[in-house]
Amino acid sequence: MSLISQFLPKPKTPFPIVPIQSIAGRTLALLVAIMTFLSCVTFGAVFLVQNSTLAWSSEVGRELTIQLQQVEDEQMLSDIRTAISLSEQSPGVARAFELTIKDSEELLSPWLGEQFDISAFDVPRLVVVQLADPSKFDLEALEAKITDAIPEASLDTHELWQQQLNAMAGTVVLSGALALILILTATVLAIVFATAGAMASNREIVDVLHFIGASDTYIAGAFQERFLAIGMQGGAAGGAMAIVFFFVASTITSAILPNQSATQVELLFGQFTLGWLGLFGLILVVVTIAILTAITSRVTVHRFLAQIAP
Repeated sequence: MSLISQFLPKPKTPFPIVPIQSIAGRTLALLVAIMTFLSCVTFGAVFLVQNSTLAWSSEVGRELTIQLQQVEDEQMLSDIRTAISLSEQSPGVARAFELTIKDSEELLSPWLGEQFDISAFDVPRLVVVQLADPSKFDLEALEAKITDAIPEASLDTHELWQQQLNAMAGTVVLSGALALILILTATVLAIVFATAGAMASNREIVDVLHFIGASDTYIAGAFQERFLAIGMQGGAAGGAMAIVFFFVASTITSAILPNQSATQVELLFGQFTLGWLGLFGLILVVVTIAILTAITSRVTVHRFLAQIAP
């Protein structure tokens, strides 16, 4: 390092080689904003689906149903009372209740319509058993009691549904992670090209800095500060747009969509409410992209300077 370079101040403010207000700076800031928005929306969607799936799985794991085949009305009422009584006497059971024909029609109405009359079919009657403590519940003991009292009855623990929900959650998380990787990769490539273009267009300035003794570390640091500022600016804009997106989606779901459609959307994504943990995740995405922008620009500058070194 030469004597002159020792007196060169380190850039405490962004270096003007790539000014933010230039076309290149504004374009890169816009690109980072778009990539941040896509990353935040992907993260938010995965976060919402994951939370909804965990809630489903927990709820499904705390319930089971007793299916009773259709028989004469008096016998059916007796079987229902027996199933409820035996269930409530079992350890770990919070309560048991009958799923009435009206309840079944309401559950099927989104697919079969509100005018569908389920009483015209020999649909099994259901008794729902809710567990207070699954660890204390003995499924085999209850199943033996129910089978002895009502031979035609059968128990469904919804284990298959729980496995499918867990598999869906894993698939969504994996797909979201892959999407985030692709978005971040595209962001890195865009920053590489933007940095290389800025270096090439300011080759004379870089040569002058070298001539007066500026080190590669000094020049790379200047670019890193500038691109970090661009990354923070674009990342903040993209994160803000993502928050607005989830707010608008929540408003549309609750106020505009029909009740049945809104209910189905909320079953998958909840109410589009990220909560504090989700907002922290969005902030983490913004900071990650900003830091990635700075690091990528620094590495690209070092490689460029190594190529033009005499």
